[in-house]
Amino acid sequence: MEFLDYTVIGLYFLLVVGIGVMSYRKVKGSRDFFVAGGKIPWWLGGVSHHVSGYSGVVFVGYAAIAYEYGFTLYVWWAGSIIVACVIGALVFAPRWARLRMALAIESPTEYLAMRYGVATQQVMAWSGVLLKLFDVGAKWASIGILLHGFTGLPLTTGILLSGVVSLCYITVGGLWADLYNDFAQFFVQVAAGLVLFVTVARHLGGVSSVATIWERLPSDHGQLFNGPYTPLFLVGFVMVATMSSNGGTWNLAARYIGAPSAASARKTALLSGALYLVWPLVLFFPMWAAPLLLPNIADPSQSYVLLVRQYLPAGLVGLVLASMFAATTSMTSSDTNTISSVVTRDILPVLSAKFRDLDQRQSLRLARLTTLAFMAATLLIGIEAERFGGVLGLIISWFGALIGPVSVPMLFGLLPVYRTADARAAIGSILAGFAGFVVVTYGMEAELGLRILVPIASSITVFSAMAGWRRKRPVPRAVAKLMQGLSSDAVG
Repeated sequence: MEFLDYTVIGLYFLLVVGIGVMSYRKVKGSRDFFVAGGKIPWWLGGVSHHVSGYSGVVFVGYAAIAYEYGFTLYVWWAGSIIVACVIGALVFAPRWARLRMALAIESPTEYLAMRYGVATQQVMAWSGVLLKLFDVGAKWASIGILLHGFTGLPLTTGILLSGVVSLCYITVGGLWADLYNDFAQFFVQVAAGLVLFVTVARHLGGVSSVATIWERLPSDHGQLFNGPYTPLFLVGFVMVATMSSNGGTWNLAARYIGAPSAASARKTALLSGALYLVWPLVLFFPMWAAPLLLPNIADPSQSYVLLVRQYLPAGLVGLVLASMFAATTSMTSSDTNTISSVVTRDILPVLSAKFRDLDQRQSLRLARLTTLAFMAATLLIGIEAERFGGVLGLIISWFGALIGPVSVPMLFGLLPVYRTADARAAIGSILAGFAGFVVVTYGMEAELGLRILVPIASSITVFSAMAGWRRKRPVPRAVAKLMQGLSSDAVG
């Protein structure tokens, strides 16, 4: 990298800090900090929901999949999330917005105390926070690796620099800062992606190469399904993406919870889905074309980085790195903000009475402290990632596999058809998903499709069966009233 590249990255850092300062004035209490006061415009929420799905993994791990297997990446990744967003617009997104209006919730797990009881809420909240602690730590480590690969910065320096930049806006501006940062980084990502798209297309013969590269690549690279990414894998990933995109990944639920109305939440989901329909085709094109420009590279996960370094001039390399950096910090900061809401609203009040009945300003001070503490802990894990060795990788693989089962009682609990599901159904479905994961991963050594499908299918089956078994039993009045309100636009 050259001086101009560092200048571009420095300017982006200043932009992020400026966003934090601007957002600070909009945050008067914890409601503003966690759910933007329920005033998120649908266009801002939609863009934020979309870009929150990207991180350094896209430019490293998914680049390797594109290099080795081709177009199937778009089919199972973007295609699944498009379906998830449409389902979200029809079913889940409006209910999250109505839930905030009905109960004044500020965290995605807050309603679980009413729905299943405090004990079940605590199990789900604690498990989610602990898993996210390592998940976010691993993302910080990936940022350090990206910065080291481009700039030569030591991993620890890169991780701490990223954390300090993020702290400058997320602890003062909360969700508003996160939303504005997402909006800014979307345009940075689009600019960087278009530059690389045009550059690669020019080296391959012009715009027509978008269609002709498939004739020059291995024949299976143009197929809808290739390698381990089979139709069975697609079915499983659609189910997981539906759970994750609509609230199983808590920070994505916050975009719907903060919508001013059910109709606005629907538009948020539909805009996010529309962006997934179009933008990955541009973003992934250089990754698909990489085997023609960089044949037989030893590590396909480095293909995107190598393309940038080899084909882009000074200044534009910094722009692409800024977009990759922005995507990952956006996700880590978004996770941190939502985890802070769960800790502040759902865990600490149960642990100690002094955290109950706080006013908005007191709750805001606590929110900023928990945000700082959680981010500091994840930075330490990111710095010490190598010492965790296989343990960190194991935890992350479990997080990816189990996010579906853990999401089932949270999302299905919003639906009237499952109104008879109680705490036993919630815990039973999670345990069934755990058991299914262990069996197919360690007992059967099953193919990738089954490892994705079985855990969430087991969870849905058990949750549905236990709700059906109790279908003739009376539903608690509070739950019945909640179900009625969540199904009507009269609430929002």
